[in-house]
Amino acid sequence: MDFHCHLDLYSDAKQVYIETLQRTEFVWLVTTSPRAYAATSRVLAATQKVFISPGLHPEVADKKHGELKMLLLQMEACIGVGEIGLDGSAHYSQHFELQTHIFKSVVENCARLGGRVLNIHSRAAAEKVLDILDANPGFGTAVLHWFTDSPSSLRRAAESGCWFSVGPAMMESANGRKLAALMPRDRVVSESDGPFARVRGAHVMPWEANAVAVKLAEAWCVSHEDALIALKSNGLRLIELLLANGPG
Repeated sequence: MDFHCHLDLYSDAKQVYIETLQRTEFVWLVTTSPRAYAATSRVLAATQKVFISPGLHPEVADKKHGELKMLLLQMEACIGVGEIGLDGSAHYSQHFELQTHIFKSVVENCARLGGRVLNIHSRAAAEKVLDILDANPGFGTAVLHWFTDSPSSLRRAAESGCWFSVGPAMMESANGRKLAALMPRDRVVSESDGPFARVRGAHVMPWEANAVAVKLAEAWCVSHEDALIALKSNGLRLIELLLANGPG
């Protein structure tokens, strides 16, 4: 299972999509902009195995902010939203106010619509992300993708009920392994973050997301089998939320 993948952005996306249907149980295809969601949905079919969601990535907020209204409309027909969020790193901080306006608008809309499942980017901005989520208690369910902030922010997120998606690339770093060890084990799911994430120079593929179980087992001091069982159980629960109003 892969709960954060930019499947549409692989260079051979159609072939990867076909292979994904054959080799995985489920992939959450997150898009980076409302127009990208519309285009991807025309080319790649949403199924019980491939869930496609509209998003507006914080890294392109300055270029795509004019598509916010489109995203708010797309959300009405889709129970999942992502990739969305905030990025406070040096390269993107100059547009942080604009990012915040977009993310706040999306979360408020989630509450208005009765709750959505959000796939959230929070690099160098976890506290602000959590502030906005906490201010809108009816927003739904948050899945924090590739969490890299502080242990204290992670504890706050866990106490707020957030989920976490963890991939093989995240577990390549000592900080990633440290944070994964602190995550609530009943709210951790696997991700690839392909094609952006790489391990030993190679793009992580959707069907390789579950490889994270090897490093998670070490971080959690459990067997590889137990880590796989936890990921599977958690994944099925999250799929149930995503497909509540999905394709039948």
